[in-house]
Amino acid sequence: MANSREHYNLSMDILGSHMSAEISEIPTVFSRLIKQQLNYQSVVAEIKKSGIHNVLILARGTSDNAAHFLKYLIETQLGLPCGLTSPSSVTIYKSTLHFQGTLILAISQSGQSPDLVEYANAAKSAGALIIAFTNDATSPLALLAHHHLDLMAGPELAVAATKSYAAQLLLSYLLISVWAGNEINSDGILLESTRLAALTNLVKEAVALVEAKREIVILGRGFSYPNAREAALKIQETSKISVQGLSTADYMHGPISALSDETQVFIMAPQGIPASSFGDSLARIRNSGPGIIWIGNGGTPIAGELVIEGATIEDAAVSSIVDCIALQRFAMKFAIKNGFNPDQPVGLAKVTMTL
Repeated sequence: MANSREHYNLSMDILGSHMSAEISEIPTVFSRLIKQQLNYQSVVAEIKKSGIHNVLILARGTSDNAAHFLKYLIETQLGLPCGLTSPSSVTIYKSTLHFQGTLILAISQSGQSPDLVEYANAAKSAGALIIAFTNDATSPLALLAHHHLDLMAGPELAVAATKSYAAQLLLSYLLISVWAGNEINSDGILLESTRLAALTNLVKEAVALVEAKREIVILGRGFSYPNAREAALKIQETSKISVQGLSTADYMHGPISALSDETQVFIMAPQGIPASSFGDSLARIRNSGPGIIWIGNGGTPIAGELVIEGATIEDAAVSSIVDCIALQRFAMKFAIKNGFNPDQPVGLAKVTMTL
């Protein structure tokens, strides 16, 4: 839009008001979840009695990005085999499941999508233990599960999920920490999320610098990979442009061939991320001459590269939970700059009813 910058300046107090308010609520949501730790202990006790030897995660969309985070937690903290389900194996191909000894963790903001509900029902009939994470305790997915863990996010009016995604990340961390017997950094999470949520100008420089007409690539690795996927999704939803959200390792296996000096590269780098996460990818990206924008405090920026501040916790998993605030604020303000209302992306609804 020729007048997008003028539109951005005039509309900051109107466009994105719901999304902005919901991002600001994230510390409050985190506080509610942390206070529910006794509930997680009883659920973990049931899991341990059930003879679980593998885990599958059921999700779509934003919740699927949170599922990748949960998968990393299960594999790194518990050492259990963990995969992501294919709902169409049941809804389209009518497969017979054999799920004794299997835990299904179903993640959904609304708990209403028919394909998730149908798959969960089939898995339950096949002997699986079902635990649902939703923001609606009366939803079909919540009601069919053996256990429901509430996201405690309250009503979310903006179509693009923000506080519910953050809640999914934290709930995943809390449940697996209790299961693994790990100490939970509650104070750090609350302090850092409150600090970042209050920094309303956190992404101002990046928003001014990035152009919608140029390719955007968002990279992450390990615990930051889910946020890379989610950042790409949020920008696509709210600014109506195609964005790639990839593992840094996967990017090296082919997509990097399309990299040029016009590419705008974001790298999700939470505090505590191992230096080996980047390998030789940084040198190869820099040799092609694009600008790099870092989200988080764990990167290795050089002169001329912009850093969007993240959490200061020396744990990549925990910092990634808090750093989602920065990626959400960027997507929101970038959409407004481009003349869109991030609260109501054209062609999208809050509840997506896939089959």
